[in-house]
Amino acid sequence: KTFQAPHPNELKMSRWSNVEEAPPDPILGVSVAFNADTSDKKINLGIGAYRDESGKPWVLGCVKAAEKKICDDLNSGAINKEYLPVQGFQPFLDVTSQVILGKDSSIIKEKKLAVVQTLSGTGALRVAAEFLSTYNPGVNVYCSDPTWGNHHAIFKKAGLTTFKYRYLTKTMTLDIDGMLADLEAAPDGSVFVLHTVAHNPSGVDPTPDQWKKIADVVEKKKAIPIFDTAYQGYATGDLDKDAFSVRYFAHERGMELMVTQSYSKNFGLYGERIGALNIVVKDPASAVKIRSQLNIITRAMISNPPLQGAR
Repeated sequence: KTFQAPHPNELKMSRWSNVEEAPPDPILGVSVAFNADTSDKKINLGIGAYRDESGKPWVLGCVKAAEKKICDDLNSGAINKEYLPVQGFQPFLDVTSQVILGKDSSIIKEKKLAVVQTLSGTGALRVAAEFLSTYNPGVNVYCSDPTWGNHHAIFKKAGLTTFKYRYLTKTMTLDIDGMLADLEAAPDGSVFVLHTVAHNPSGVDPTPDQWKKIADVVEKKKAIPIFDTAYQGYATGDLDKDAFSVRYFAHERGMELMVTQSYSKNFGLYGERIGALNIVVKDPASAVKIRSQLNIITRAMISNPPLQGAR
């Protein structure tokens, strides 16, 4: 066969030239536009983050104090920058489960919990989605309507199909009847993504009595509840009060469940990407096995989590 030289234009084209440009993220894209705007009157309403009176980023005093202690310990040689184990920084893991389940949690004491450190709440959801895709393939995932803009994308990336359940009335109150009806109509064993507190984006939360009705449906449907926890402490100013839903489902109803945690908001550790995935189970043996599989997922995704923010 006669060799045919490529057309000159082909030599200038990337093999990836057929890739379409994706639209900007609807949330993070606002910050990009804000930073590019030269107006001295601009105000960024896109991302909820601590700011001072002049609109500049504000770091919590407790975070600055912790950073100073870390720096002093590094300079003295008391700590180093070695890799973390795949599951994360153990002192952080011990404390993060107590934050959501309580210091006196029987679940923690009886070791009926698998917990791993993640890249904030997003990473926790992604690890949970991968775990579900592996051990419950094809399970349906139900998210509130509306919900955080990334929920559907995270579960779809793991090959799962997502659906919506009603959440708000036209007057911006909780549509508890519509919510319960949609959850009741879901197939048994479905995944229900619930916002632990300070629902994003509405800020509308169920009352304790409404949470009990939701728990009744979850139990009846043998569903897998995932409590997404990005704003613990924001609703009431009390970490324990804001953990009511999780603690009620886990302790009073004895349900197996998943809890994702983010410390981006309540600690202002946005760029540190610190979070955790907790899976509450019926027995310690299952917890050990599940954690080993979460480690396998983490290893393939990020190898091991970041150290600085966890400290």
